[in-house]
Amino acid sequence: MDKFSTLTTGAVALEADNIDTDQIMPKQFLRGIDKAGLDKGLFYNLKHKADGSLNPDCVLNSSAAAKAAAQMLLSGRAQRVRFTDISAPSSREHAVWGLLQGGFRVVVAPSFGEIFYSNCFNNGLLACKITADDSKKLFAVLRADPEASFTVNLAARTIRTGDAVVSFAIAPRHSRMLELGLDMVDATLSEIDEVKRFRESHERDFPWMSGLPGKAKRVLIARGESLP
Repeated sequence: MDKFSTLTTGAVALEADNIDTDQIMPKQFLRGIDKAGLDKGLFYNLKHKADGSLNPDCVLNSSAAAKAAAQMLLSGRAQRVRFTDISAPSSREHAVWGLLQGGFRVVVAPSFGEIFYSNCFNNGLLACKITADDSKKLFAVLRADPEASFTVNLAARTIRTGDAVVSFAIAPRHSRMLELGLDMVDATLSEIDEVKRFRESHERDFPWMSGLPGKAKRVLIARGESLP
């Protein structure tokens, strides 16, 4: 995965609550056997009319979004005090793959569905949790100037635009994965020495569990019995 430290980019404000992965990546785009072409399905039903033509009223199709070369997606509904999240009921990883193929490196919202949130970091997409008040500030900036520029700083945990600065929360493990460009397997392997130390300690404390993986297979082989 690509490493992430800072990013200066335009942004798209998607003013809607409960953006689930069915909306981000509709089901008809899940039939492929690889990740190719998922950018075509990204927010398809929002970006297109029922006849398949582009919807000019969708902010994702706006000339401002294209000019801004937006790599940041801001979601929520700025007119309300109550904010809900991205990807509440669904967990399809295709949604994250589609966002990345669509050019997005950062998604910003007051909350995220738990599995979607993890999928973001496992694939190199920065998901920024911000407060409802800070979300209003960013929406206000984009209303005043749809081509506004934003700088996202991972180490500082900040999003800056003009004089406005908002902070976002991120777990140390997720931050490290992005900083070093690690996926979930890479992150685990980078701590393999700690994993080995835990295993040795655990097997000393619970010797009956020593060598447990594959134990049944070894017993059957020792008895000359065939595997089921």
